[in-house]
Amino acid sequence: MPIRGVAVLAVILLVSAGGRAGWDALIETAPPLLVNPTCRVDERERSPPNPAPALVDCAALVHPTALVHPTGLVHPTALGRPAEPIGDVAGGASNTDIRISASTLMLDRDGRLLRAFTVADGRWRLPVDLDTVDPTYLAMLLAYEDRRFASHPGVDALALVRAGWQLLSQGGIRSGGSTLTMQLARLLETRSTRNAGGKLRQIRTALWLERRLDKDAILETYLTLAPYGGNLEGVRSASLAWLGKEPRRLTPAEAALLVALPQSPETRRPDRHPEAARRARDRVLEHVRLAGVIDAEQAARARAELVPTARLDAPMLAAHLTDRLRRAHPERPVHRLTLDAGLQERLEPLASARAAALGPRVSVGILVADHGRGEILASVGSAGLFETARQGHVDMTRAVRSPGSALKPLIYGLAFEDGRAHPESLIEDRPSAFGGYVPANFDLGFQGTVTVRRALQLSLNIPAVKLLDAVGPARLVARMRRAGAHPVLPDLSPPGLAVGLGGVGVTLTDLVGIYAAIARGGRAVILRDTLEEAGADPGWVGAAGSPAETRAPVLEGRAAWYVASILAGAPAPTNSAPGALAFKTGTSYGYRDAWAIGFDGRHVAGVWVGRPDGAPVPGLAGIDAAAPVLVEVFARLGPMTPLPPAPRGILSTTSAELPPPLRRVQDPRAASRGGADAPQIAYPPEGARVELGLDQDRVADLVLRVRDGVPPFTWFVDGAPVVREPYARTARWMPDGPGYVTISVVDARGGSSRVNVFIQ
Repeated sequence: MPIRGVAVLAVILLVSAGGRAGWDALIETAPPLLVNPTCRVDERERSPPNPAPALVDCAALVHPTALVHPTGLVHPTALGRPAEPIGDVAGGASNTDIRISASTLMLDRDGRLLRAFTVADGRWRLPVDLDTVDPTYLAMLLAYEDRRFASHPGVDALALVRAGWQLLSQGGIRSGGSTLTMQLARLLETRSTRNAGGKLRQIRTALWLERRLDKDAILETYLTLAPYGGNLEGVRSASLAWLGKEPRRLTPAEAALLVALPQSPETRRPDRHPEAARRARDRVLEHVRLAGVIDAEQAARARAELVPTARLDAPMLAAHLTDRLRRAHPERPVHRLTLDAGLQERLEPLASARAAALGPRVSVGILVADHGRGEILASVGSAGLFETARQGHVDMTRAVRSPGSALKPLIYGLAFEDGRAHPESLIEDRPSAFGGYVPANFDLGFQGTVTVRRALQLSLNIPAVKLLDAVGPARLVARMRRAGAHPVLPDLSPPGLAVGLGGVGVTLTDLVGIYAAIARGGRAVILRDTLEEAGADPGWVGAAGSPAETRAPVLEGRAAWYVASILAGAPAPTNSAPGALAFKTGTSYGYRDAWAIGFDGRHVAGVWVGRPDGAPVPGLAGIDAAAPVLVEVFARLGPMTPLPPAPRGILSTTSAELPPPLRRVQDPRAASRGGADAPQIAYPPEGARVELGLDQDRVADLVLRVRDGVPPFTWFVDGAPVVREPYARTARWMPDGPGYVTISVVDARGGSSRVNVFIQ
């Protein structure tokens, strides 16, 4: 023992006597070792400021923690047993040459941690930025571990001489001589540094690190690798595990504990050895008090604080989404999501509690988005990832299920767009057969004659099928796809009338996208979960020329507004005030799926409730199981934003005052739609580009002509009535601007025709 102390002390004294040149000479004594043959050296990187070549196309270095030596060869910091790579140091101009294998991070829209993943060997190693660490902690660390950190070249000669003398004279060291840079060098080693040779390697590596990195980079790297017990590495991992928070703001007691733990991380683990942790913390407090970092009163209060005795779980928000993103982009060290961590924290317990109240195998999925920006704010895939009885591993925001009645708003919107119906039109809810298809209402009863508004608010099936029969199931599916949905049809068969009542597979994400389009006046919304997808400006979704804006609209604006106004007046759930939310529920056949999707002027949210295995849950209905959850979701979003005002061209009147063809929805089959007697638009033809001189001072009217059909006729442009000459077969309309329009005409028997033209 004394012989080793003499050897180390002699080397230190000799090198120190030579000043900086002596330290440089020590670095140059490192035995060089050529790089692995699978690596090639980029000679172009030899020119200043890169004295060392860059290693490119490397399958591996000789050792995973190898350092590129200033001579241009690779200097191994350790040649012992293979180890899980912490990182490597490669040549280059960057001041952060050490590439640490760190935990993959999932961050929310404001940079808050949603989740981190362990590195390959199962360790939590969260990268650290000095700007995110409490200054008091940093001051304590430097005062306790390395008070001359800012000025020494990696080795504190005075401290080493003192430690060597203690070892030589007393047989032991009372005050260590290792600097933080030397401790970092030790963390990069895989062999012991407790013998003389190991200590010299540690000194040499520390000196080399100081030449390659600035002080902040050294400190950040140390704070990323320092051990804190178990599989915790780095002050950030430790702060989250032992204190339950990021190290940005720490009490003096918390800061002192985090300074004390790396010296002996296993014997001071707070969960196993709380008393040892407390004593070590108090020693740090006394030391930093004497150093003037804190005063006596602060130290006394800090000593009175209890030491945590349990390790906390790492943050794991949005588990399904973060798992999927990591699998999709394994190369990304940091994923920046559009999610709001605070909202996610509030919604996950809600899903868990609601599922528990509904049955032992029931799960809940929730999706929330900002429909103006297309950004997903919360994604709850299940009632709990580890809830095995509830199959919590299944992400119910992406599972294909039957929507029940949740597609009805889109059906009604198409009818409004075509001019086939108005919210105040009358429609029959009576037993009806559509070929071999005989739909029935959920309660097996009939309401008789009702307004279209009431039919949608009560989710009556027969009126919805009548309107779908008129607008066409294929058009409904096409509009779903415009909204970004991916409908799944049974056996790839063509869509039939059953699609309107749940005979198609959709996901919760699909439905939220459809309702987002309705909320935005019919414009398609591309939902995104990562900020990277939106580029530098996360608000780009609504920008001119963006993919969302170049898509054809899901619904014409007036039709979308009619739908939204109807949904806002739907009978409210028991835990909500009427009119506070525009929403629709759905219940699939056999009580397998309960849905509720709603929106206000800013947010759109969807809720699914059911069993992931598809088994029925007797009595499970959207209005009772999912709608109350939807109301609670919006309560957690904060004050609701009003829906937008009515656009131009909205027809607000009673049923009796509507144009005659709109007063009652006609049966299109009775009107022989498409037959010889059905009305046909003779002019303008389908797909025409009509020049009206809209870019000039004098603008011509658009002439509208209809043949066949039975008057009176009602003309519509984009769903709004425009002509008051019901018995004339020729009419005129003055457009208010250029662009695509849908022109339709409805006759007295409900027969109709429509064309799409471009006016300029």
